[in-house]
Amino acid sequence: MNPLLLAADAAGYTTPPTWRILTKTGYFVGLSGAIGATVTYATTVRPSLRGARSAGDPGDAVVLRSRSAACLAWAGLVLLLAGYFQLAGRVARAGKGMAFGDALAPGAIMDFLRAPAAKGAWIAQGDLYIVQNLVLLVTAAALLALSAPPVRRHVDRIALAALPGALAITLIGAVPATTPADLDRWLDLLLNQVHIVSGSVWLGGLVLLVALAGTRARLGDGAGALWADMWRRFSLVALVCVGAVLLSGLWLSWKHVGAVSQLWTTGYGLALLVKLLLVLGLVAAGAFNQFWLMPRIARARRADETASLRHLTLRHFPLVVWGEVVLGLAVLAVVPFLAGSARAEAGSPKAVSSGSLFAAGAAMALALAVSLYATAKASDALSRRAPASSVPA
Repeated sequence: MNPLLLAADAAGYTTPPTWRILTKTGYFVGLSGAIGATVTYATTVRPSLRGARSAGDPGDAVVLRSRSAACLAWAGLVLLLAGYFQLAGRVARAGKGMAFGDALAPGAIMDFLRAPAAKGAWIAQGDLYIVQNLVLLVTAAALLALSAPPVRRHVDRIALAALPGALAITLIGAVPATTPADLDRWLDLLLNQVHIVSGSVWLGGLVLLVALAGTRARLGDGAGALWADMWRRFSLVALVCVGAVLLSGLWLSWKHVGAVSQLWTTGYGLALLVKLLLVLGLVAAGAFNQFWLMPRIARARRADETASLRHLTLRHFPLVVWGEVVLGLAVLAVVPFLAGSARAEAGSPKAVSSGSLFAAGAAMALALAVSLYATAKASDALSRRAPASSVPA
């Protein structure tokens, strides 16, 4: 039996309907694809390909640019479909007793978007959704244009132009129609977006890179050096994302969970516990990359071991990343079950921030930043160590 259903019996948790699970998961998959692919292309793929061209080895760069354009086009298609179903889901939730199939009708969507502003709101909620979905439509169209071969040579410009739009989709959707009443509400909105954007960059970037690694049969013998540079660049991006996900996740968990026991005595808490375990798996895989794979890649690159470098970057590393992608998609599948609050289910009081809490949060943020910096330095130190086989007896 589904453990979430057991929690529902015990704590009054309401399992989301199937259409809600599918639309919300699909929406975050679409966001991850658009945000992660554009950010990773701008920060990781594009600089590495430029370096390959300047080094006089443009063949691999041409192959990877073409595959990148195709991946970005697919990201645009998924974003477009996910955005439509997510909007229909909003209509179904707003209409009392409305079936999801009825909410898919254009007329129902238009009625929802034209609804007048609520009392005390500075803008109608429908107007915000109109702006959000117009940005989504333009961003998806720009990415979809890369499916045409003549347009693919402009992948750099289109990816950079689509990046702000991809980020704006989730940011506009988070704008409240009524002014938040206190600082806690502002922090909820801010840190929730930090959580979404950083998680999207992390997962979407992994998907893009593992898709690009699928071109290894078409790449030259020296492609290992190019991929070593890409994995190095993305590892830095991933470190920042990990820090942002953990820090924002701590705040959101504290807001919704009042005691450790609520993680297994409430439906919300159980869903959160599953998500935490999956995220820990992602972090463990990232640590394996940082402390085992990246140092070996760096040593092979310095020693000019072409075959070993190619194996590590295009065979071994993508296998680990595939595992991370599976865990990341599982996280997105759990997100729809995070409905309500464990505090509400357990009858605990709402979380109220204080000066001491902010001081503790600042200390934790500093400790996390130091630990991530130490992780990067430790990985760099390991890469400079000679392998055991080369150390004299």
